[in-house]
Amino acid sequence: MDKEKTVRRSGSARRRTSVKNKPSENKGRRPAKAPSMKLPDIRIIGGAVLVVALIVILVLVFRGCGVSHKTPEGVVRALVESYGSGSERKIRDCYGVKKADDDLQNEITATIEYFKAHDPEKIEISDCNIIYEDGDYTYVYIVYGFNLKNGETYPCISTYMTQKKDGKYYVLAPSEITDELSTQAAEKYASFMQTDAYKDYVTAYETFTKKNPGYEEKFAAELN
Repeated sequence: MDKEKTVRRSGSARRRTSVKNKPSENKGRRPAKAPSMKLPDIRIIGGAVLVVALIVILVLVFRGCGVSHKTPEGVVRALVESYGSGSERKIRDCYGVKKADDDLQNEITATIEYFKAHDPEKIEISDCNIIYEDGDYTYVYIVYGFNLKNGETYPCISTYMTQKKDGKYYVLAPSEITDELSTQAAEKYASFMQTDAYKDYVTAYETFTKKNPGYEEKFAAELN
């Protein structure tokens, strides 16, 4: 499992009947003044529209800021994206906890530092899929890259065990992964290494290290 650690919302108008008077009847009289209609204050209407628009925008923003728990791949993508932004609140949401225990907190802190050390301009997810499913448990891999300032992309691959709880998927914290789950995941990962997805990652990694000699050593020094 070591490799597993190595991104939503008339009113009715009264009709006024006008009656034409004969010219003789209008002699010497002032023309009748048409009843005035009180127009609504445009500023009030404009303000109300603005308030409604702001509410709609805020609803859309907050919907878009949440973590997707609909699929195992969705929550794993959200986790990697949250690590990239450094949002511990979203990371904990992916794990389904409000407060992380010591083991999980150590992993969160270390992973955020790992992402920061690369100092990427952007984190790009290229692939995320299922390795295997067993009941409520789903083992997911994700391939992503750190787009560096020199124009190169440092490729990464990670795997996460997820569990379906009350219709939603969550990433399992280290303390939730049993020996049985760990052994099964290791066996499935060995088979996954024979797939094109893994081989493509290896090729990208080897290409990067050849074009950027010494990057790994420099990166390791920054982590220490």
